[in-house]
Amino acid sequence: MARRKRGEDVNGWLVFDKPEEFTSTDAVAVVRRLFNANKAGHAGTLDPLASGVLPIALGEATKTVPWLMEADKSYTFTVCWGVSTATQDREGEVIARSDVRPAPAAIAAALKGFIGEIAQVPPQFSAVKVDGERAYDLARDGQTVDLKARQVMLYEAELADCPDADHAVCRVRSGKGFYIRALVRDLAAALGAEGHVSQLRRTAVGAFREEDAVGLDELKELVHNAAAFERLRPVETALADIPAVAVNGEDAFRLRQGRPIVLLPHVIEDLKQRFRPRTIAGVDASRAAVALFEGSAVALGDVRAGKFSPTRVFHLDQE
Repeated sequence: MARRKRGEDVNGWLVFDKPEEFTSTDAVAVVRRLFNANKAGHAGTLDPLASGVLPIALGEATKTVPWLMEADKSYTFTVCWGVSTATQDREGEVIARSDVRPAPAAIAAALKGFIGEIAQVPPQFSAVKVDGERAYDLARDGQTVDLKARQVMLYEAELADCPDADHAVCRVRSGKGFYIRALVRDLAAALGAEGHVSQLRRTAVGAFREEDAVGLDELKELVHNAAAFERLRPVETALADIPAVAVNGEDAFRLRQGRPIVLLPHVIEDLKQRFRPRTIAGVDASRAAVALFEGSAVALGDVRAGKFSPTRVFHLDQE
């Protein structure tokens, strides 16, 4: 007997405004339940103490999660000077204190020194795996692990405000795998101070922005009024920065069957101008493109030898 499917076929992205004290897993579970969706996932974990943009994929949109995981992310965060904690946030055990309060000009100058590709050691309390175990689990057991520095990108960083001598509000835009808590740890060290993250909010993930985000209370109200589906973004929204090729109905049919299609020479030349080196989930995706039929995603694929070969096919309702 076939297993009964749990939930409905709901496809699209929700830009969820995750509240503090919620885990990312909690957020996915709540959104999935409210939409009665049979499948859901998220792109980019937010710490429980953080709030802001958490893109949640429903249904076929889950196939594009690896692409959004690679997207740039923007944050606004507050540094509290004078105290360092084991977790580099306000919940951790105090491990050091200092009377040093960096001047605004010194903070701004030090931030600029982190812009670019840098080697960053993840926090002890992080999701990095060490011999198959999460670093935060080992840290909670009292173990100190030797975490290797990783190359990460910080594209922009600025001091936004210093409301008082004890606090500094900063804004940054970073690449994949960047830890704000590690930045604050290293920023404090560069300034000869102690500090931790007292507040953290993510304001953007790729094409998903804070101004488009839906909070939990608003979402519940929208579901009650049957208007929640109007806030879903199309599956292809997560693929905004990869080349797209428009296909006709016949080619769309072939792609949905998992069969390659032949591209016209001028289409191939146009795509070549837009390809760029990239790796998605450890796989070379430098010649990846998305096929669109009447503006809707049909398939992700690779363009080689004059053909578009599908690697991911989207099964969306076709009216």
